[in-house]
Amino acid sequence: MTVRPALVGLVLAIVLTTTAHAHDPSQSSDEAQVRTVVTAYRDAVARLDVSQTPDLFWQDSEVFESGGAEGTFARYLEHHLEPEFADLASFTFSEPQADVEIDGDIALVTETYRYRITFKDAARAPVERQGVATSVLRKRDGVWRFSLYHSSARPVRPAS
Repeated sequence: MTVRPALVGLVLAIVLTTTAHAHDPSQSSDEAQVRTVVTAYRDAVARLDVSQTPDLFWQDSEVFESGGAEGTFARYLEHHLEPEFADLASFTFSEPQADVEIDGDIALVTETYRYRITFKDAARAPVERQGVATSVLRKRDGVWRFSLYHSSARPVRPAS
């Protein structure tokens, strides 16, 4: 039985790649921690309870939303989220997808999702949007938090 050199090379490349990923537990641990922070923020928004979200952002964080520079997360929370959430009955996400790339103590996250907002005032029509978010998270003293958060949305387009 003859084994082709190309096949041996392919198998060796797969084994080396798998071994390299298996020996980097900090990368998978860091990615899991970053995903936990991102998910915790999205879940808080969905619960309409952002009282614990300041712990997810560094004090010197920056927030940008739909063409606006909102400032730090503390300012964004006080001037944007809290007043708007007072009028909402629900905020539901669907189809969330997140890609995470770790580079040392910095994580780059891109998200896509759909969301639907309903209002306490039943006369207001629900809002459905296709959203995207790009985030930079920094690890300081072993803790991952948002350093920069940017989101935007557009009306859901009909399937073509």
